[in-house]
Amino acid sequence: MFPQLTCFEGIAILLLRLMVGAIFASSGWSHLKDPEGRGKSIGMSKGFTAFLGAAELAGALGVMFGVLTQLAAAGLILVMLGAIQKKVFVWKTGFWGKHGTDGWHYDLMLVVMNLAIIATNGGKFVLWM
Repeated sequence: MFPQLTCFEGIAILLLRLMVGAIFASSGWSHLKDPEGRGKSIGMSKGFTAFLGAAELAGALGVMFGVLTQLAAAGLILVMLGAIQKKVFVWKTGFWGKHGTDGWHYDLMLVVMNLAIIATNGGKFVLWM
């Protein structure tokens, strides 16, 4: 419908990568800043919470800067599948959640966003494939 917009594909994928990276960097940093408190809130050990935070931060940086982008996005998908599993099977949270904002729809969006990053190899603005 708007073929003239295809010239912005690289910029659009870059913006998607930056958004995904910002979300995961923020989450990873909060895990690393207070692994004990954050671990209690998500029902995980302090050590696993620190590992999860480091994985999120590393994946975020890889996606944002375009370094091993597909591998970083795949790792972030695994993190989100773990979050979805916890919400669905452990916490029995619905798709939208109790308040319409705490369900697993958000996690699923991040899975799909990372799938788009994998399928496009991060677009043309990457540092190292």
